[in-house]
Amino acid sequence: MRFGKTLKNSIYSPWSGKYIDYHKLKVLLREHDVTGDGSDSDTQWTEQDEEAFVQELINVQVDKVNAFQVETSQQLRERTSACETKLRPLAPSDENEVPTIVDENERKTIASEVLQELDGITKEVSELEKYSRINFTGFLKAAKKHDRKRGARYRVKPLLQVRLSQLPFNSEDYSPLVRRLSVMYSFVREISSQGVVEPKDVEAPRFGQDSYSSLKFWVHSDNILEVKTYILRRLPVLIYNPGTSKELETLPDDPTITSLYFDTPQFDLYTQKVARAPEASSLRIRWTGNLKDKPAIFLEKKVVTDDDRSKEVKVQLKQKHVKEFLDGEYRFDKKLHRMTDMGNGESEQAESLKRDVDELQSFIKEHQVQPMLRANYTRTAFQIPGDDRIRISLDTNLALIREDSLDEERPCRDANEWHRTDIDNVGMEYPFSTVRTGEIARFPYGLLEIKLRGESAHKAEWVNDLMVSHLVKEAPRFSKFVHGVAQLFEDYVNSFPFWLGEMENDIRRDPETAFQQERERIAKRAEDDMAVGSFLGNRASPSVKPLVGSPISRLPDVESSTRPRPSPQAAPSSRPSALEGVSHEVPESSEQEDRPVTLSRLAALFPTFSFSRASRVQQASVALPPGVREPGTWIKDSGPVKVESKVWLANQRTFIKWLHVSILLSSLSLGLYNAAGKTNDIARALAIVYTCFAIFSAAWGWYMYEKRSRLIRQRSGRDLDNTFGPIVVCIGLAVALVLNFAFKYSSTLEKLRQEQPSHTDMPTLVNQGGHAL
Repeated sequence: MRFGKTLKNSIYSPWSGKYIDYHKLKVLLREHDVTGDGSDSDTQWTEQDEEAFVQELINVQVDKVNAFQVETSQQLRERTSACETKLRPLAPSDENEVPTIVDENERKTIASEVLQELDGITKEVSELEKYSRINFTGFLKAAKKHDRKRGARYRVKPLLQVRLSQLPFNSEDYSPLVRRLSVMYSFVREISSQGVVEPKDVEAPRFGQDSYSSLKFWVHSDNILEVKTYILRRLPVLIYNPGTSKELETLPDDPTITSLYFDTPQFDLYTQKVARAPEASSLRIRWTGNLKDKPAIFLEKKVVTDDDRSKEVKVQLKQKHVKEFLDGEYRFDKKLHRMTDMGNGESEQAESLKRDVDELQSFIKEHQVQPMLRANYTRTAFQIPGDDRIRISLDTNLALIREDSLDEERPCRDANEWHRTDIDNVGMEYPFSTVRTGEIARFPYGLLEIKLRGESAHKAEWVNDLMVSHLVKEAPRFSKFVHGVAQLFEDYVNSFPFWLGEMENDIRRDPETAFQQERERIAKRAEDDMAVGSFLGNRASPSVKPLVGSPISRLPDVESSTRPRPSPQAAPSSRPSALEGVSHEVPESSEQEDRPVTLSRLAALFPTFSFSRASRVQQASVALPPGVREPGTWIKDSGPVKVESKVWLANQRTFIKWLHVSILLSSLSLGLYNAAGKTNDIARALAIVYTCFAIFSAAWGWYMYEKRSRLIRQRSGRDLDNTFGPIVVCIGLAVALVLNFAFKYSSTLEKLRQEQPSHTDMPTLVNQGGHAL
């Protein structure tokens, strides 16, 4: 279906005049299927035509859609707040456990009115999300038409993507609004049914549901190594197939994973996944390493339900049986027969395997799916063996390759094969340089996925610090399959994911900016939770958690983040409740809190004095748990000393610089002393002062050289810098130069006074009469 028809069928009638005017853009582009006379092929495209199209697309249409989206979103929030105001008298307050309105008929009447309003708000929220997506797709389609037809001199798509990334209509997160609506729905239904059903917290995991939380992020190539080292301090790298003990002497490389995604020629599965349709399914074949090495091959089907549950069906196949299984000819008959005959509980597994096989083959036959896209990437996994509470994977070198045979004249894959033999038979690896242009899209960033299970994993501070840091950019609902289809099959689909607008932007952020943005997001989340807190009863909302740490929290100019987080024992005393009144402990706690702020600011200016990092570590008293004693030798101090040559050379280079300063001062003092003469005592004294500074510079350079060499050999964690010597030399030279100028200026004035003649020695002037004048 052409996009013009798709747009026409997707229009929500109350907003009919607020959509992108796709027909007008095609007229400005002078498409022959719009004008109907075919005159566009011979008409010259001028600068005025280019300006008119760009002005209409970038400014007029984008601004119109963005303004309507912002206005409608604000109206929906105001309507939601109005519903909360109406329901607040029906809920018990903090001061009074009895609601303001207790009459049952009046309560039901208000609840019924609010329920109708909530239905309208929910419908418009859904329509607004569809409105944003269809217009976002329309803008990209129009820009692509221009670049293909009129893009000989100018390309509009990069400019459009930058413009779209600056507007909120394609990145609006409706989750907080939906959560507020969900809480009010539960409260209204409880009143309408007159039940005693406890309002269910939407954040709490349900019984029988997998409580894993999956979070996805983009990582810039400049930050990949820093992210890896940050995770390695807490989690080890997971080795998939370690093999024998001899193979462990050389660590294996990170595995390369290949996934083949299936879809229909009309990309029905892609459309369902982008629109987040209920029961959206996906099907893929996955293996690790090169296919010619005959690895284990898995066929996986995943279904996402309405309540965000996921059901996965998976079978393992041999390479020779993949084609037969996809055609419905291979059904594990021998394996099923062998498992049934063995008994000992194998019959139940056989029934489960048979159900999985029937479900997979019926799905393939019903939807007529075929391999469409290949995703090849290198995965680094982090996990403590035997502990799956925190699992992290980092995918790099992601290449998305067409695997279809839609074009019968130039098919990417042989229609009789289930995979591309031109890639797998030769063991082609990243960057797949021999693949034709237009058949491959290389993702510019790394993909970080964090899976958390259990309350302790969700409260891990170092994980939260990583997720809110400047090193990563949140990419919710990102999918390799969706991104690959949107990039390589854009002529076949009429809906694009929102994250395409971010591809032209630099995702790197300043650490302080990232931290401030996270604080603003948490504050906004707290406001939303406060609005619906009364409908949840007296329970505190678990979704609002204080931001306890961040890489930026060590900066001295962020007032609230410079204060160290109090220990659990000190927390009650440092934060007294309002009911306890003002006690004498409050000034002490506030004084203790203000002290680290001052020290941190001073430490930023003088990092080597008594409040430096090494001094703070030495002064801190740590109470060890029972049965734990301080080790006599640290692990870092064991074994032979291995220091890189550049460390020694840097220390020697600093010592040579100090010798250079000493020689310059010595030369200055010697020249000044010889030129002064026997009568110039000031110059001779200053020459002696400069000589003292020269001796001090040489002695200080030798002292610091020996000290740093000793610290390097001892593997000490103390600071290697020291600002005392440079400060003494700089201040001393400045004082000497000022005194030199003052003494010279004073002596010059004294000399001028001595050379000036007195009044008694002046000659007397007489006139012609002999009288003195």
